[in-house]
Amino acid sequence: MSRWLRSLYVLAMSVAAACTLVPRADWASLQSTLRTRYPDVPQLGTQELAVLLKGSQPPLLVDVRARAEHEVSHLPGALWAADDAAIERVLASAAPGQKVVLYCAVGYRSTLAADRLIRRGHANVVNLEGSLFQWANEERPLERDGRRVSEAHPFDAYWGRLLDRRWWPKDWREGAG
Repeated sequence: MSRWLRSLYVLAMSVAAACTLVPRADWASLQSTLRTRYPDVPQLGTQELAVLLKGSQPPLLVDVRARAEHEVSHLPGALWAADDAAIERVLASAAPGQKVVLYCAVGYRSTLAADRLIRRGHANVVNLEGSLFQWANEERPLERDGRRVSEAHPFDAYWGRLLDRRWWPKDWREGAG
C-alpha cells in the first residue's frame, strides 16, 4: 500500500472513530446513546422535574454549562457549576438526601458530570434528560437575573438544531439564515 493510501486509510478510520464518539443531533439517538454508554446515570424527565419543583422538598438544580450559556438563561433557581470542583462545592450545599439534578444544553455534558459524581460515591445525583433545550421547547420557565426570559443559548449550530429557533437569542437567529 502506498504511503498516500495508507495516510488516507488512517484518516478515514480516525474520522469514523470520532463519529462514533459524538452522538447524532436528534433526540432519539442522543438519548439512546447516553442511556447505553452511561447506564448507571439515572435520567429524570422534564415532566418529573416540574412535579418535583412544586413539591415540599425540591431538588438542587445544577447547571453545568459554560458561563456564557448560563448567563443567557437557566432553569429557575439553578446554581452554576461548570467544572468538577465547582460542582463539588455546590453539592456541599445540598441538604442530606436531597436529589441533585444536573443539566446542560441537551444532557450530554450533564450525563458525563453525573457519571463522574456517581463513580466518586455521590448518591441522589440524576441527569435531566433533554436538559435545558427540552425544558425550553416545552415552554417551561427560564430565567436570567431573577426575571423570566424567552431565550436560551443554542450552544452551537449542530446541537442548536434540538432547540426550537424561537428560543434562540435574536443575534443567533439572524446569523443562522
